[in-house]
Amino acid sequence: MELCCTSEIPLSGSRAIKAHGHQLFVIVNEAGQPAVYVNRCPHLGVPLQWQDDRFLNKDGQYIICSTHGALFEKESGLCIHGPCRGQKLLKIPSRTEKAMVVISEEELEKTMDGLS
Repeated sequence: MELCCTSEIPLSGSRAIKAHGHQLFVIVNEAGQPAVYVNRCPHLGVPLQWQDDRFLNKDGQYIICSTHGALFEKESGLCIHGPCRGQKLLKIPSRTEKAMVVISEEELEKTMDGLS
C-alpha cells in the first residue's frame, strides 16, 4: 500500500498519514530512510503531533508526544524520556519503491490488531 511520495516528507521531517482508517505518521531520518509509526502515545493512547505534520521536537532529533513531552528515538521508537520510558511506539515495516513509501496491508492490520 502506497502511503506518500518520499519528496512529500522533508529531510529529518514528518508527515501524518491516514491508511485504512488508521492514523499513522512517516518520518525521514538523516540518511533519507523513511519509518512509519502508529500515531499513538504508548502512555496515554493519544495522538503525538503538536501541529499538523509536526511529530518531531524542535531540533528534529526525536519524536515527541505533545501531551506530556515524552521523547522517542526516530530509528526504534523507544521512549528515552518521559512517563513511558522504555516503551516503544508501534512501528510498521516499510520500504521505498519508486520514490513511494510503501507498507503491507497485512503488516498494518497485524500491528493494529495488537492494540485491541
